[in-house]
Amino acid sequence: MSLYADSSFLVSCYLTDTNTPQTKSYLLNVTAPLTFTSLQFLEVRNAIKLGVFRQLYSVSDATAAWANLEKDLRSRRLVKQEPKWLVAFRVASLLSNRHSTTIGTRSLDVLHVATAKCLRVTESISFDSRQRTLATTVGLKVGP
Repeated sequence: MSLYADSSFLVSCYLTDTNTPQTKSYLLNVTAPLTFTSLQFLEVRNAIKLGVFRQLYSVSDATAAWANLEKDLRSRRLVKQEPKWLVAFRVASLLSNRHSTTIGTRSLDVLHVATAKCLRVTESISFDSRQRTLATTVGLKVGP
């Protein structure tokens, strides 16, 4: 099994928020590593920085969260993978054209699902309801 987690899930792995208990519970039952792309890198890094700006997290919490993420990269709990980005954007455009008027997905949600499809993962993990609906629609299992 291969897993693709979006930033909503990943941030809950490394910082405490309302989804953290569900995230931790889900991870107890998962042995497969999570894929980690440059898109996730950007989104998670920015979400952590934005959380500091919004005073949701302290600088020390953010620093510790990023250090834990890097530790998971070294231990291969997170595995760096990159899709062919041109293909991923083409798939995202196709998915947007087919589904955004009925599901209401945002462009980054569509790009996450397209990336998961391009990486041929079996499960997409997100707390975003529209992203989960799109993932299910295109044949991905969804978690948590």
